[in-house]
Amino acid sequence: MFNLFRYKTPGKYADEFRVSYNSINVKQVKTLSWLILIIASIVRLANILFYENLNVIPRYQEYNLINYIQIIGSALFIMVSARALKTRQKKKLLKKTLTLLFVFFLISITFSTSYIVSLHNTKNTLMMLLVGIVTVSIFFLLERWEVIGFSFYIILLFIISISISSLNIQEKIFNIIVSIVLAFVLFGFSRYSYYFKSQHFFQVKQLEEKNREVEQLNRQKGEILAFVAHDLRNPLNNIEALSTMMLMEEEVQKNVQEEVEMVLDSAKQAKTIIYDLLEVIQESNANTLLPREEINLSSFLDQIVKTWQMNLSSERKINFQTGKEPVYAMVNPSKFLRVIDNLIGNALKFSPYHAPVYVSLETEDTQALITVTDFGIGIPPELLDKLFDQFSKAGRSGLQGEKSIGLGLHICRQIIEQHQGEILVNNTENKGSSFIVRIPLLA
Repeated sequence: MFNLFRYKTPGKYADEFRVSYNSINVKQVKTLSWLILIIASIVRLANILFYENLNVIPRYQEYNLINYIQIIGSALFIMVSARALKTRQKKKLLKKTLTLLFVFFLISITFSTSYIVSLHNTKNTLMMLLVGIVTVSIFFLLERWEVIGFSFYIILLFIISISISSLNIQEKIFNIIVSIVLAFVLFGFSRYSYYFKSQHFFQVKQLEEKNREVEQLNRQKGEILAFVAHDLRNPLNNIEALSTMMLMEEEVQKNVQEEVEMVLDSAKQAKTIIYDLLEVIQESNANTLLPREEINLSSFLDQIVKTWQMNLSSERKINFQTGKEPVYAMVNPSKFLRVIDNLIGNALKFSPYHAPVYVSLETEDTQALITVTDFGIGIPPELLDKLFDQFSKAGRSGLQGEKSIGLGLHICRQIIEQHQGEILVNNTENKGSSFIVRIPLLA
């Protein structure tokens, strides 16, 4: 409790918080001034319309005077606060002074109203003063010394009021006690309000800093990956070229030839990983939609399957199934080829040598459905949720020892989403899996 009353905004954010709440306080001054002006104007209009009825109310002239003060004071605060809001944020003194004057004005007019209504014995009717105290506590952020000052001001108002009233000693004592209680209420409520708003500001700023740090780390990660990928690509190209040239020489011995083929395969695998890394970097900086063109998916997929089949042994089969009618869609050919190649490659990688792979194309409402089905080892249930994550832990070695860094399916999902589509998976462990790509048909 006492720590709360002594609380200060952490020094790192103190100045920024003051600038922020100074502007907020001035906005509250403007809003509440309008509210007071509207209410006071309605009361003034009622005085004009029903003067004969209201004139008989006790202390009518005092009500009349406080009403004029409310109208004139709130109008002045509206004009000054509107001007203050247009000034530069560096003019903190103007905004701070305006806020303190308005709080002084608000407490004064609510106390005066309670004083008049209670027939100069304020403790009997505290409603208006309590409204003022609660309003100050909730709507304004005040520093500790400022709240202490206004708390003493409330006590001072009570002392002045009882000194000019004809109250007996007991009534005066009760009024002093009430003033002390109200001063404590103002101080306590204000400090609670200040604490929670300051803590919220502090947490938001910490979160913003963490977000900036994460963004910076992501940028650095992308720069490092791009640097490594680009710098590794050239030596790998040289290794691949030299290995190919060595294999073309007729006098290469058989054992040396196997080693060169191993080097060549490793270079190709490393280049595939590099291309995946570059793809991830490029996609993270790319626009949401890819440049696309109208293509016949039936012919497009048929050509992909034939190319794969030509590079496989006659024992491995990839079957393509589609209807007789051509299916058209807006597609980025190079990116979409990468998706289908990845899905077919995965199907072959996780299937027994003799098991066929099926690629099918069909339509459903306004979408084209491309399904790549295998009858391999399937996907363990615990890996399904991580399947499309970047650098996914779901990446596994193939049945022939093929390596994976868990980027292929992540890239596939990015590309399909940029085609305004989605990629899904149906899976039965140890029986195979089906990947379904849905993209919009050509309208």
